[in-house]
Amino acid sequence: MAGVAARAAGVRPVLFGREAELAELAALFAGAEPAGAAVVVSGDPGIGKSALLEAARDLGRAAGFQTLSTVGVEAEAQLPYSGLHQLLRPLVGFADRLPVRLRDALASALGSGGETAPEPFLVSLAVLNLLAEAASEQPLAVLADDVQWLDPQTHDTLAFLARRVAMDPIVVVGVVRRGYPGPFAAAGLPEIEVGRLSDEASELLLSAQSSELDGWRRRRVLREADGNPLALIELPKAWHAAYAQDNLPPDRLPVTSRLERSFAHRMAGLRTEARDALLVAATNDGDDLPEILAAAGVLSGRPVTLEVFDAVVRAGLLHVDEARVRFRHPLVRSAVLQAESTHRRMAANAALADVLTHEPYRRAWHRAQSTVGPDDEIANELVESASFSVSRGAVITTIRCLERSAALTTDPAERGHRLLLAAEHAFGLGRADLVDRLVRAASAYPLSDLDRGRTQWLREIFHDGVPGDAGRVLTLCRIADDAVRGNDPDLALNLLHGAALRCWWSETGPQPRAAVAAAVRRVPGMQDDPRFVCTLAVAEPVLEAAAVHEMLSGITIEEVGDPNALRLYGMAAHAIGDSALAADFLEPAEAKLRNQGRLGLLTHTLVMQVGVRLTLGSWDRAVAAAEEGRRLGQDTGQTIWDNLVGESRSAALRGELTEALRMADESERDAGGRQLNDLLACVQLTRGYAYVAARRYEEAYRELCRLFDPEDPAYHLRESYPGLMFFVDAAVQTDRRDEARRVLAGFEEVARVTPSPDLRLNVAYGRAVVADDAAAEPLYQAALAQNLIRWPWFRARFELAYGEWLRRQRRAAESRIHLRSALVNLELIGAHSWAEQARAELRAAGERMAQAAASAQDLLSPQELQVARLAAEGLSNREIGEQLYLSPRTIGSHLYRIFPKLNITSRQQLANRRDLVS
Repeated sequence: MAGVAARAAGVRPVLFGREAELAELAALFAGAEPAGAAVVVSGDPGIGKSALLEAARDLGRAAGFQTLSTVGVEAEAQLPYSGLHQLLRPLVGFADRLPVRLRDALASALGSGGETAPEPFLVSLAVLNLLAEAASEQPLAVLADDVQWLDPQTHDTLAFLARRVAMDPIVVVGVVRRGYPGPFAAAGLPEIEVGRLSDEASELLLSAQSSELDGWRRRRVLREADGNPLALIELPKAWHAAYAQDNLPPDRLPVTSRLERSFAHRMAGLRTEARDALLVAATNDGDDLPEILAAAGVLSGRPVTLEVFDAVVRAGLLHVDEARVRFRHPLVRSAVLQAESTHRRMAANAALADVLTHEPYRRAWHRAQSTVGPDDEIANELVESASFSVSRGAVITTIRCLERSAALTTDPAERGHRLLLAAEHAFGLGRADLVDRLVRAASAYPLSDLDRGRTQWLREIFHDGVPGDAGRVLTLCRIADDAVRGNDPDLALNLLHGAALRCWWSETGPQPRAAVAAAVRRVPGMQDDPRFVCTLAVAEPVLEAAAVHEMLSGITIEEVGDPNALRLYGMAAHAIGDSALAADFLEPAEAKLRNQGRLGLLTHTLVMQVGVRLTLGSWDRAVAAAEEGRRLGQDTGQTIWDNLVGESRSAALRGELTEALRMADESERDAGGRQLNDLLACVQLTRGYAYVAARRYEEAYRELCRLFDPEDPAYHLRESYPGLMFFVDAAVQTDRRDEARRVLAGFEEVARVTPSPDLRLNVAYGRAVVADDAAAEPLYQAALAQNLIRWPWFRARFELAYGEWLRRQRRAAESRIHLRSALVNLELIGAHSWAEQARAELRAAGERMAQAAASAQDLLSPQELQVARLAAEGLSNREIGEQLYLSPRTIGSHLYRIFPKLNITSRQQLANRRDLVS
């Protein structure tokens, strides 16, 4: 409790010295209509966080908010989503308003229905929509105490909510103990740090609690408490109860330890039955009174009634109300457990297991804590509990079950296998740290050949962004061959896909790339697996491009139901440089992944979409994908996608020079430290784009040269394709035409090997621009004669360059035809620098030009543009919210701002805007 003066029956405690914190909380509720807010309240144990949370409850109620509460409990056994169940209990009536897929996901998570394991982010979206529905009738205050001890699933959901309530009348206040990192504390929310009380406030609080203390005793308590409110309340009680004269706990103990000792001392006078009941309550992960009494009876060996808690309540250790048991403070629970022996704690767990016959999941957990093992029966029960956790979408809990099961397993090889199963679940979460720890633990045991291969894969899967390491790639190929011989082609493909990614991210040289391609062809019966074609493409994006293109062309996209398969096919098409084909796979993959709530895979899909959409001329959607991909990379903990590479390229092309260069510098620091050739190449593309857009061609030439130097850390052959057109422009504008021809000749050789449309279009542009006047026109005409319906950016660039050439040849009338067409496409794309260039050329060709009108791309933020586009397609606010993982009210707020920016008043007018048509 923070600065609590007194707690008379039915009267809220008075807070001393917390005026600033109370003012911050009051401001949250004063500004929460129509917008919401979220805040972290952090501090040391006993410093007053919970008292401030109670004050927030009063402030919320006074402001007309309905309050929802949940409390974390420090315990080994935690039911998945138990904290969420506690929080949402008052809102069950609103669940019927949710769309079916969200309602089913929520029901499955809470154990009240649903046949399949829900995606965690789909559950989070369901909770967001449930709260938004309830908040539409009455503002909501979500109050969570001891967030660090909530079950992992509820903790993640709370962090998800806190980042998304800005547009809804919802206030989220979460209390976190200092020194406990977690997703809520790391969500980037405003923080109220609760520190020690001032000397004046400490005096006031102590006087309110213990007015009978004389001067020197007061000074001693004040010194010992050091501004900690709980200590100011509890230490005087300890004084009166146990300490004579000045025999207080020694100064060298921290406040927390003194308080725990104070609480533990109060247990000394309790009867055995009361201590048993208190220990069971501290050991239990729930607060159900009949359950605790039943287990206490088992521990005591005789029936226990409610009266057993009378003395415990009088001692100020816990409260009993409404058939629930609540500890006075989390430190009381800690003190009880520390005061009892290991044998006693194990006996309490055994007693709980004995009464939890109707809850096999919790029973298994408490049985596991009642033994030091090994015990194969309990270990097997925990494996079954892991299956239960999977069905609830509770992956962290699944990992805990498997890890504890491994510890209790007698067979060393089976121990290792169960740890590897846990590591595979950790991989699904994107938790590299957890995967690494579990794999290292498993490697200490005698594993089977296949499990040894599995350790290699698990060590590899988070190493997309490591130096290429040719030796490691060749080792993975050998292990994959071993997996094939061990009749595990699935593991072999996983290993080779990891090896291929090493070849992509960092330069390994031709031998490792060829080895991966050869090894994947040796995997039998897997040619129809999307990992097969993707591995070929990523390992050898040039030499295997023709074979990959043939395989991809034989796929009927409508028949592919698995969005991950679509993602892998799209990844393969992107790797070989076919952006149109990549879009054909990635667009439905994105839609399906959104619908299923698989945000981890959606993040990667969006990041790939950035380059694809920039190449195809859908720049506004590229900007939206880059912004959302980075945001989801933060949500899902995928640090390799949590970067500015996509946004920097988009900003560069749109002419935002300063911002693009800033983001490029930041990306370079990240990529250079990990020696990622791929990302370094993207950084150089950003700089080249930005300088060409600004018509600073000398600087553009300098930056883009690095893309084509095999000795440069930024060299990456495939990523350099889109830079060729810009390099040619920069070289011609700086009188380096011969150098442009030399680089172009090298890419013409590459184009004879790969059918990549991206490369061929860049080469066609370069040929025409560097050609002498006598040879240029047929090259321009040949380029424009291609089918460019999917390639409006290239068509616009071809027409702009050809129009400029025609004007220089004094063929003004002909030039205006191409320049007008170029201008229209460039304006629709949002290519402002090139559009202005087209206007200047048209003026020089004798055409009078009207002032260009601002486009939606210029007027709206990336997320607003995304919302406007979906609204223009006819989606409702709810449907848009489900697409973007935002609440319907947030979508409505976006549209409220969008309409005046675009000078429109209806959704129909949105649909009529050409610059919003996909």
